[in-house]
Amino acid sequence: MTNLDLASKLADAHGVTKVDARGILVTLFAEITDAASRGEEVSLPGFGKFKVKNTPERAGRNPATGETITIRAARKLTFSPAKAVKDRLSA
Repeated sequence: MTNLDLASKLADAHGVTKVDARGILVTLFAEITDAASRGEEVSLPGFGKFKVKNTPERAGRNPATGETITIRAARKLTFSPAKAVKDRLSA
């Protein structure tokens, strides 16, 4: 499913234009991204939580050469689905 598919379903379900629905989705994703960049958790009850996870610097290997390399520390966005979503996926 793409953003356009989501916008189309949103427009049909709420009687708005696809352009307006697309704008709502763009704003929603931008707000989630902004909150995550500040290190905030975004909780959407009934759907799940977006959290920022800090991964430390670590040693790794280049698979092509076997050379030891340093993998730098990073911040990653993780998603934990709500129980309702987990239950629906398991059904």
